[in-house]
Amino acid sequence: MHDAIVIGAGHNGLTCAYYLAKKGMKVAVLEAAGTVGGAAVTDEFLPGFRNSAASYTVSLLQPKVIRDMQLERHGLKVVLRKTDNFLPGDGDYLLAGRNGLTRKEIGRHIKADADAYDRYLAEIETVVRLLKKWLLRAPPNVGSRVSAIPKLLSLGRDMAGLTLAEARTVHDFAVRSAADILDRHFEGDLAKALFGFDGVVGNFASPQSPGTAYVLLHHLFGEAAGVPGAWGHAIGGMGAITQAMARACREAGVDIVLNTPVEELIVASGRAVGVVAGGKAWRSINVVAGVNPKLLFDRLVPHGAVDRDVAERMHGWKCESATFRMNVALSELPKFTVLPKKGNHLTAGIIMAPSLDYMHRAYLDAAVNGWAKRPIIEMLIPSTLDSTLASKGRHVASLFCQHFRYDLGPGRSWDDEREQAADQVISTVDAHAPGFAASVLGRQIHSPLDLERRFGLIGGDIFHGKMGLDQLFSARPMIGAAAYRMPLKGLYLCGSGAHPGGGVTGAPGHNAAHAVLADRRFWKRRH
Repeated sequence: MHDAIVIGAGHNGLTCAYYLAKKGMKVAVLEAAGTVGGAAVTDEFLPGFRNSAASYTVSLLQPKVIRDMQLERHGLKVVLRKTDNFLPGDGDYLLAGRNGLTRKEIGRHIKADADAYDRYLAEIETVVRLLKKWLLRAPPNVGSRVSAIPKLLSLGRDMAGLTLAEARTVHDFAVRSAADILDRHFEGDLAKALFGFDGVVGNFASPQSPGTAYVLLHHLFGEAAGVPGAWGHAIGGMGAITQAMARACREAGVDIVLNTPVEELIVASGRAVGVVAGGKAWRSINVVAGVNPKLLFDRLVPHGAVDRDVAERMHGWKCESATFRMNVALSELPKFTVLPKKGNHLTAGIIMAPSLDYMHRAYLDAAVNGWAKRPIIEMLIPSTLDSTLASKGRHVASLFCQHFRYDLGPGRSWDDEREQAADQVISTVDAHAPGFAASVLGRQIHSPLDLERRFGLIGGDIFHGKMGLDQLFSARPMIGAAAYRMPLKGLYLCGSGAHPGGGVTGAPGHNAAHAVLADRRFWKRRH
């Protein structure tokens, strides 16, 4: 008998297991795959070439989680990009980075936009400061009556501390589109594209869609190597993060069991009391799920174990990020037409989407035709920072692409179209960097369907559910279940389908563990 069974050894599952074990609980993590990590894993996808398979960059991982789990002691090393972003445009480019580079570059294109950037940063800071307070806290669990009151009062105090102008800014970022915000501040297309890209990352939406301003904000909460707002690379790829977490967990006494897919929850007397996995019954006092809530309630919770309303709502949980993910092995570094020399810009996130209109057209193309023929692409070349990924003179690149629908429509399948879509991605990069296609030695493809099959990302959704206004904060994953406690006693949710949502943050795992521990303390006082 375990005190807790954690379903899935992704980064949130491992984070949750660690906190529980450190408080003396007997914890087992059951993982279907042959390695830990979930979507934060590193593959050797071609002999001599290694790269992160799905998640691909570091910034949102919570510093508290890094400290508490002592991940650096367990082998994690994060290095900063030398330049944060590089946007090749039509005859020119934009760079972004630290020490005033972003402001200087924006002003190089349109002088007035440099001052607008200062105002934009001030607005961003107002909202990010407020939201950061709630990253490692459960949101008010609306519908839970008395227990929600302290959180509602706390939220009220936070809002009451804002000026009228700040309150309006918070409202704008909560409900408006990224285009609404950016058009108000900037004139230059590349400046708008630099910031607007974050509004459509893992989000099947146009930058003109309401709610994309919040998704933009979601990508600004983090830091890398102690630098707020910076983006970095984990030496060895994203798998280095979860391998360090696994070492921390095992040191804390967690039992990590691989190649053991969970088939069903065991429910007795209206309570989750274990799981069936690998043909064996695993009994526990609590079950904590690190999977998409739709997968949890559609496939793992026995029929009739929860109210019909709950089952129907979770069946309708919206999942689609329209993400297509590739890795390529390269014989040489790309040479971009607008900036052909080698330099720090090749360590950056290279965003190939030069305007909000371009992003909007990509969305419309995918909405009508299944996938964008001129996709939005962010390319990273992590081997410019990490020599462990490829041999000298060779390189690997990550290609994170939008928009590619999970459901292509009647008579169409990703099994038939994945190679064609990959060819189009390569062609799009080659248009910016002639010779890129010829330098590709091999490739790894994860279509939306591949992401679902391999990683359990339902609908190919990298965030375990859309980050829309109806699936955030107290409604993630549903009203009345926002405090990580699911509508089945003994069952908790610790994955990205819980607040604060997607990305390699560790926050849902941290917060879910604290919910389990709080309930355990309450039970001990009662008994």
